[in-house]
Amino acid sequence: MTQKPHPYHEWIQLEQPRLGSKVSYATDEFFAAKERLIDPAAPVFVDDKYDDHGKWMDGWESRRKRTPGHDHCIVRLGIPGIVRGVNIDTRFFTGNFPPQASIDACVSDDDVPNGGWSEILEKTELSGDADNFHDIDGDSIVTHLRLNIYPDGGIARLCV
Repeated sequence: MTQKPHPYHEWIQLEQPRLGSKVSYATDEFFAAKERLIDPAAPVFVDDKYDDHGKWMDGWESRRKRTPGHDHCIVRLGIPGIVRGVNIDTRFFTGNFPPQASIDACVSDDDVPNGGWSEILEKTELSGDADNFHDIDGDSIVTHLRLNIYPDGGIARLCV
């Protein structure tokens, strides 16, 4: 699979752990750890790699929802910034990617904010095993992002 060129190359990638960014919360990370979501390395697929939960995947992956609702995770940005675009990268997630996602943002001193969220990306369709680039309009500085996936599934990387 050939990845599209990154359209936001002129901006700083705010999700980078080297800036102090971290995934501070996830509703579920049964199949794959939330921290992988912002790994600066390109995601990889390893044939025949399994762990206690099944096939190992390079990204954040929740298990199938058996109740109403959706999964989400919170990324605390290492430096406050203005979000100009995102890539919800579903590379190597084919049948287990979420069909839709949205993103909320807020400003908070807490690792896991309780409120103050505003939608910056409305619920949108995702393609599996693909870059899902979305321009973000707005000029508000934010400190946290909440990636909502509907209803569940796997995301290789969130690039901000």
